[in-house]
Amino acid sequence: MAKQILYYCPQMADLAQKIKALCPDLILGDISWNFFPDGFPNFRINHVAQAKNTDATFLASMDSPAEVFNQLSLIYALPKYLVKSLKVILPFYPTGTMERVETQGEIATAMSLARMLSATPMTQTGPAQIIIYDIHALQEQFYFSDQVLVRLETAADHIIGLFPKDEYDLAFPDDGAYKRFARYFPGYTKIICQKVRDGTKRIIQIKEGNPRGKKVVIIDDLIMSGGTLLECAQKLLDAGALEVLAYATHPVFPDNSWEKFISSNIAKVAITDSCPKTVAAVKGQPKFQIISLAQKIANILTE
Repeated sequence: MAKQILYYCPQMADLAQKIKALCPDLILGDISWNFFPDGFPNFRINHVAQAKNTDATFLASMDSPAEVFNQLSLIYALPKYLVKSLKVILPFYPTGTMERVETQGEIATAMSLARMLSATPMTQTGPAQIIIYDIHALQEQFYFSDQVLVRLETAADHIIGLFPKDEYDLAFPDDGAYKRFARYFPGYTKIICQKVRDGTKRIIQIKEGNPRGKKVVIIDDLIMSGGTLLECAQKLLDAGALEVLAYATHPVFPDNSWEKFISSNIAKVAITDSCPKTVAAVKGQPKFQIISLAQKIANILTE
């Protein structure tokens, strides 16, 4: 069996160390992430000879446009050093909310990033795997070419251990979330919300289910500003829920929008460490519970 080596971007150093603790035989790759004075990368894969004939993995976090260029540079380089196979683990697909064109002139950047990742060179044993957790729109998997193998995973089943079905009901903020996640939770009582137009604005309504007298967990793939989530929580409380909590795999929270949850009507927000900048910002805040993806990734590396 080939040796396993895990390379990672600087943002994912903590997660890489957690994965290493779960996989003692895993080698952590060493990359120098330096830059020239003009800001362009001056990267180096140190001890590159050890990459040859290994099952290599790159743990990515493309949390800014510059990081897309930086990390693709490394991803493209690894097959050139004769790795046996390559997995690219991209926990959060950052362009996922821009996945389709609705008016002339818009650009579906989810497709642009898929094309870039699809250009990853072949390894000794074939195409690289691109592994993504809870991608925002399932159809995005078809934006990738056949030169790579796309593998969609979920982290939402963390809920089963956190919020047992005999204590909590599950609520979905819309039909899309229900269709994506409901199948992972057999036996849970489920509540479906929806957005409806009220004059010039849209409001949240409960479409199916009754939260009265229940503890309820709202589940979604990601949180941006959090406005919809907070409105959904208030609607559930108004309908008699005893307590409302929330789970989202990807805590994006642009412009520090996580701060509005500190004094909100949501008792707890469970998130994963897929977005390292947010995790660093909310660490120590009692309202947030951070669940690591380390075990899920370790399971993939050891299967």
